Amino acid sequence: MAQRKGIPGLRWDGKQWIIDKRVRGYGRIFERTGTSDRAQAETRLAQLITAATLNVTRQGEGIHTFREAATKHLMESTKRSLSRDAYCLKAWDPLIGDLPLDRIHMDTLRPGIEQRRTVGMKSSTVRRELAVIRRVLTLAARLWRDNQGRPWLTTAPPLFEMPDWEDEATPYPLTWEEQARLLQALPPYLANMALFAVNTGLREQGICWLRWEWETRIPELDSSVFITPGRRIEYPDGTYPGEKNKEDQLVVLNRIARSVIDRQRGLHSVYVFPYHEARLPRMHGSAWKSAWKRAGLPTSPGYTKGPHNLKHTFGRRLRHAGVPLETRKVLLHHTSGDITIHYSPADIRELIEAVERLCEMRPATMLRRAI
Repeated sequence: MAQRKGIPGLRWDGKQWIIDKRVRGYGRIFERTGTSDRAQAETRLAQLITAATLNVTRQGEGIHTFREAATKHLMESTKRSLSRDAYCLKAWDPLIGDLPLDRIHMDTLRPGIEQRRTVGMKSSTVRRELAVIRRVLTLAARLWRDNQGRPWLTTAPPLFEMPDWEDEATPYPLTWEEQARLLQALPPYLANMALFAVNTGLREQGICWLRWEWETRIPELDSSVFITPGRRIEYPDGTYPGEKNKEDQLVVLNRIARSVIDRQRGLHSVYVFPYHEARLPRMHGSAWKSAWKRAGLPTSPGYTKGPHNLKHTFGRRLRHAGVPLETRKVLLHHTSGDITIHYSPADIRELIEAVERLCEMRPATMLRRAI
């Protein structure tokens, strides 16, 4: 019997069939099939060739798939949350990746939305994902052009009906007693970070990234402040994401926060709150979750349980201490729509005096809804 001839683009490496094929107008297709069955490998090769040929035809007609558009967005965008966009687009790719851009609308997205609701995903998370998809479609329609000058998407991006399942978790500001229980339950490195957060209002990533080079001494006040950069910065161990509002933030210290900083001096040459001689990626890990539970704090889905509650605690205590709204905005690092406030920041001495009020326990009634 004559030996069967090999198929161009398919070769045997001794363990499995390898696909290595060039398609005119598309380029190279390479894949390790993971199978020793020749028939299966041939079927897979035919599928890949068909897909590549279809892709060439579509591009010739000015038709692009959502996967192509998503890839272009990830390759060209410089937004700070690009890694989150990548995670989102990868999750949606099995459902809409192969679809032409003009077929992305609510009817094609609804199965994915319902699937996410079934597995318990929050509607706010789904809304963020849909916003990324809408952004890609907007770029395809309004900015991107092919070699013939045609828009990637020739129609206006469709409107999306954003889900709202009324499942938003409520922030959980801590009472003084709850704060004490949490700090006692946390390991020392996290307890110091938490104590600093509840006295400064700094966000979780700001604390994890806090660097000694950001500290500025103020001899006139016998104190120091930290200025966290608003913009993204590349460092040897990663990319600092910058502040949420993209503005440099002034972090003032009361005597409790200063005592925390003094305890941290000398532990690391770069980071204020190191963990095993490196930067802690996030506070909200298994140690935090275990301590939150041991402290007897609510674990029901109705309340948030992460370190951002410390920022809410900070803001609530500022208000209870009678700190004016304008000053609270500065201390909470909120962008103000009032141009006068924006260009006339509160005096640092006034800010320090405001956060010093948090060093004294003030009895307050905490109203919370039943969950």
